[in-house]
Amino acid sequence: MIPTLLFAQEPTSDIREAATTGDAQAQFALGNFYFRTRFGTLDYAQFLTWYRKSAAQGFAPAQNQLASIYENSIGVPRDYKRAATYYRLAANQGYALAQYNLAAMFEAGRSVHRDYKQALTWYRKAADQNLSAAEQEVGYFYQCGLGTKRDYAQALAWYRRAADHGNSDAENQLGYMAEEGWGQPQSYAEALSWYYKAAEHGNGQAQENIGYMFEYGTGVQKDYAKAMSWFNKAAAQGNSMAENQLGWMYQFGQGMEPDDAKALTWYGLSADQGNVHGKNNLQAFTDDLEDSGQSASSARDPAIAQAQRWANIQDLHRRIDKVETDALYQDDLVDQLEHTGNGKNGAITKLINAMGSVGAVKFRIEAEKDRAEAARLRDELARLESQNQSTASVPAP
Repeated sequence: MIPTLLFAQEPTSDIREAATTGDAQAQFALGNFYFRTRFGTLDYAQFLTWYRKSAAQGFAPAQNQLASIYENSIGVPRDYKRAATYYRLAANQGYALAQYNLAAMFEAGRSVHRDYKQALTWYRKAADQNLSAAEQEVGYFYQCGLGTKRDYAQALAWYRRAADHGNSDAENQLGYMAEEGWGQPQSYAEALSWYYKAAEHGNGQAQENIGYMFEYGTGVQKDYAKAMSWFNKAAAQGNSMAENQLGWMYQFGQGMEPDDAKALTWYGLSADQGNVHGKNNLQAFTDDLEDSGQSASSARDPAIAQAQRWANIQDLHRRIDKVETDALYQDDLVDQLEHTGNGKNGAITKLINAMGSVGAVKFRIEAEKDRAEAARLRDELARLESQNQSTASVPAP
């Protein structure tokens, strides 16, 4: 999903007044503000309200953002069908971000049958508007032959177009294709050049690729210190392959004495993100240590601490979204129960209303518990983000 541009500053009084009087763009801007600040304010109802008002007037950016909210279950239960509907409404208006997101739904088969041809069609529509992420995806579809015949020349052309628009994923893919010799003569020098460009733009995958080349001497002189330095940069952004490679280097002492504790810790961080290599290496190394009667506790150093902070921050974001979503869901149940049968007569209606009142109390209590938990998590998040800002870089080994 490609996020919309969000306002970082407090909305002016003019924006608030325009939103209140029904201006769809101002309503969208106000929704963006509350969405951007939700982890600090825990005010989820506000962004939902303003996005819905704007989307109801057919404002495509709001429809796209509301679709993303339903797709990712932010303040509402996950609903892929509703997400696809909102994406399509915005995409049919020619909104490039929605076209991209609708294509991703077709690619993944969310709410719709997986259809690579449909996905490619929508990616092309977005790419024709110079959306670099869509250009990169079109290149990937040609590279892999998804929904079309494999065509490395087309892939290279689309990757270069996306790279010209500053897309670091496309730069990384150009490096990979040069390294593999796909559609061009194999060139490690060109591969490394593209990887460096992507890495300078903060691309963790490219940083991991550079580390791998130095670790194994692929087109460069083998240099474990440089490899570890690049792996550390990638791991600081949550790159699970880099975390796995760091575990490997510490296990086998590549460039340093073996360190079982650090190896296990890095493997564990990789495994926690679902990386298959990290999981397998963690299990195999743990079994080896147990078989030899050894044990190793978790380790800490600046690089590990930064990678752990990144993982913890992402986890807290997910948990806050979940408990706030649960709280809003409980609020909806309260509203439904308290208004069941209103305006009608009869014994059954009275019974339903009585049951509703009892149930409403239960759901209201649950909502309060969820919000108390969200407040606790918010405080923990603020502390971690403060630590993360004070540790801007990881020293090279």
